[in-house]
Amino acid sequence: MMVGVKQRYRYRLYPHPHQQLALAKAFGCARVVWNNALVKSRELYAAGEKTSYPLLAKLCITQAKQTPERCWLSGPSNVVLQQSVRDLDQAFRNWWASLSGKRKGPKVRPPRFKRRRGAQSIRFMSHVFHTGEGSLTLSKIGPVPIEWSRDLPSAPSSVTVIREASGRYFASFVVEVEPTPLPANGKAVGIDLGLASLAVTSAGEKIAPPKFLRSALKRLRRLQRHLKHKQKGSNRLAAARRQVAKLHATVADKRLDFLHQFSTRIIRENQTVVLE
Repeated sequence: MMVGVKQRYRYRLYPHPHQQLALAKAFGCARVVWNNALVKSRELYAAGEKTSYPLLAKLCITQAKQTPERCWLSGPSNVVLQQSVRDLDQAFRNWWASLSGKRKGPKVRPPRFKRRRGAQSIRFMSHVFHTGEGSLTLSKIGPVPIEWSRDLPSAPSSVTVIREASGRYFASFVVEVEPTPLPANGKAVGIDLGLASLAVTSAGEKIAPPKFLRSALKRLRRLQRHLKHKQKGSNRLAAARRQVAKLHATVADKRLDFLHQFSTRIIRENQTVVLE
């Protein structure tokens, strides 16, 4: 029996203005809880004490809500705040496992403070959201319009709501799927990753970098030069930053689509792939 694997399915969200405001507050509260929990974790670690999710949740959520300085943490769903602490706890576990050699792969860096600028995200578990026709209903946010570009293969266990620096919103679901093996064909291919060409296969095929990339990078350099001349704190600086972020998002989307198409074709045409 084949074991199911977890995959992420990502969809575009189109929240109404009042929902954008509610999401912004939730992003801010989750960020504050993360940063406060990180400070507490460092203090406990320096004192030779152990940190844990229950302790951090008690200090940075339950007790913090009872203070005048943090009473506004009661605004968003409590699950969002709890998941922020859980994520920090898991980040520390991953770092420690990486330091001890128990975690395979590249070395993991320790958790860092989250900034207001840039991408923001919050996570909802299955009991505080549900999917509907053309909408995703989130606790204390309401039904948010969503573009279901494809069906979810199974019931999601969680959803992460993301706001990119470009201003776009996405919902990323974790679902379990049954992998479908491709028919064996006995073919093998070697791929040499390069600079002049994106890749060269053992069959002599050269994969050139996408044409859009050069023009997009040229425009990006021009926008970044203009960004340096904007006055700090001005509306023009904020608008210029949004332009740069949108172009970054466009380039990333096109590059990812190009790589997905290339990798999918290679996998479907060959049974064995060797990278050099």
